[in-house]
Amino acid sequence: MSTEIIVALDVDTLKEEEALLEKLHGTITHYKIGLRLFTAHGRKAVELVQKKGGQVFLDLKFHDIPETVSQAVRQAHRLGVLSVSVHLWGGVEMLKAAAEVSPRPKLWGVTVLTSMAEEDLRFIHPDLKVAETAAKLAKTGQANHVDGIICSAQEVAELRGLLGAATTFITPGIRPADSAKDDQRRIVTPADAAKLGIRYIVVGRPITKAADPLKAAQAIVGEMRHAVPSSVEKEKARR
Repeated sequence: MSTEIIVALDVDTLKEEEALLEKLHGTITHYKIGLRLFTAHGRKAVELVQKKGGQVFLDLKFHDIPETVSQAVRQAHRLGVLSVSVHLWGGVEMLKAAAEVSPRPKLWGVTVLTSMAEEDLRFIHPDLKVAETAAKLAKTGQANHVDGIICSAQEVAELRGLLGAATTFITPGIRPADSAKDDQRRIVTPADAAKLGIRYIVVGRPITKAADPLKAAQAIVGEMRHAVPSSVEKEKARR
């Protein structure tokens, strides 16, 4: 499968959300609704994406006692979202409780946030390393039936070797080469993400803050397609 973009709708109003959805219609089908927009508008923000024919990744990073998280996953299913994020730091019992909900959205497990580097992990333990921590958390997620792993694209090659080729990876921290890093620290370009075979890349400000969001999104799609030509394009090139 080719790499798809999930656009992060990190805006304050439904009007801003709708404007982006209208501009990106036909190019983008997956959208992330996170804490900022969901706290402001809740169900209405989700329904607006669905009304425009899009799929929602509800990125609230559930991390609580098992019963609370299982009920949150159940409510997310009632919203009709494609997927929700759960913090793998929440532990085995929390992950089991979330996975046992049926029917449910896909569970995408957060390893180490892409805004964090090793110095940010030292408040937990002075010897923690990002790669080792991400690997341990990802293995815990896989063992407890999460459906995808959220991590930096920088960790994907190692994690795929550890978890298997069929693992679904969702990677924030994607920045075109000419784009500002903002508060992301462990970043990768869209072309490199496509070469790694990542299923979904999450892109926010490089698209949503661009003068022309559609043009920015199409440029990223083109960059990935150029990096990894489709089977049809490869066949044409051979002729």
